Amino acid sequence: MSERISLWMLFTTFLKIGSTAFGGFMALISVVQNEVVERKRLLQPEDMLDGISLATILPGPVAVNVVAYVGYRLRGGLGALVSVVGVTLTAFVLMLGLSVAYFEWGSVPAVGRVFQGFLPAVAAIIALAAWNMGRKSVKGIREMVLAVLAVALLLGVGGFWVTLVIIVGSGVAGFLLFRPHQPNPLAPMVIAPAPMKRASLLSVTPLLPVVLAAPMFHLDMVLTAKLFMTFGGMSVLLFGGGYVFIPLIQEVVVGTHHWLSTKEFLDGIAMSQIMPGPIVLSATFVGYKVAGLAGAVAATIGIFGPPALIMLVASHLLEHIKRSAPIKAALAGIRPAVVGMIAAAAFTVGWMAPQHWASLLIFVAALIALMRLRVQVAWVIPAAGLTGLLLF
Repeated sequence: MSERISLWMLFTTFLKIGSTAFGGFMALISVVQNEVVERKRLLQPEDMLDGISLATILPGPVAVNVVAYVGYRLRGGLGALVSVVGVTLTAFVLMLGLSVAYFEWGSVPAVGRVFQGFLPAVAAIIALAAWNMGRKSVKGIREMVLAVLAVALLLGVGGFWVTLVIIVGSGVAGFLLFRPHQPNPLAPMVIAPAPMKRASLLSVTPLLPVVLAAPMFHLDMVLTAKLFMTFGGMSVLLFGGGYVFIPLIQEVVVGTHHWLSTKEFLDGIAMSQIMPGPIVLSATFVGYKVAGLAGAVAATIGIFGPPALIMLVASHLLEHIKRSAPIKAALAGIRPAVVGMIAAAAFTVGWMAPQHWASLLIFVAALIALMRLRVQVAWVIPAAGLTGLLLF
């Protein structure tokens, strides 16, 4: 585990990433890959692909789970905590501000053309991430076939179950294609995981002052706890990305608890789509409507916290079981499939952009800025948004 980066630097790195990662979960993952793997070289590409593979099959927001994995790999449990807080803080503050404005004045700021400018640039960022990861992981015809099959399945069928089939199927294919030649490759292996590091247990202690101070602010602890439990319970049922989550959250907050009207819920989803970060930040909107600032905090922690803890345990186990030859072979098959999934995401995001010559201009300019000029994503995204405001 690397000690080359301090907790403060880890926090500020993910704060910057979280402030510019518009366009969905794969966009955020691509920005993380660009910053952590390509620019700072804190992780190897294979490690990043392993984290994405693991996050894809676990519950919760995939991108935030990947961030938790990266933070854990770099600085243990505290590293995971500061990374997740950093990557979600800007989006939380923006979503909270929009929620206040919405419920005070009943309107959402007009940012449509700026967001349209983001999309081609986000497609370029994702495409570049797929290219950089592919150069390391797609080393031959077999890996290329796995990557192309992943692209075809996602674009042709799509959905969580297809994603799961891709991960499991490519793992089986990797075991069959890349396992080392030995007399009994299926011989059982007993791997004893090391105990969880103390930092993982200490990572929850920053929450204690908040809990102890809550009565001083006259919070409705029952309602706040209900929000946390509701969103925490839903978070462990979230498989396949934020868009899969929309029907579930609508059923619970509109149909069951009647916390929002249908119009308010749809407006909250719309606002979450123009925020950097995952779409499940609509939890902040719901929490604010129900119980103000405390409700927004409780709902947000509920939606991100339990899946992140599951991810930490899985990451810890992965670091030990991946040393076995069969697991290495399976991961060798999964990695090119993940590259294909990322490439499919680039196509999907690019297709969502306006069918306009300016979209192609922004896409090409973003690629040149990232590949040739080595411009940071933190500058590319705002410039694309400004261009979209002027040209669309």
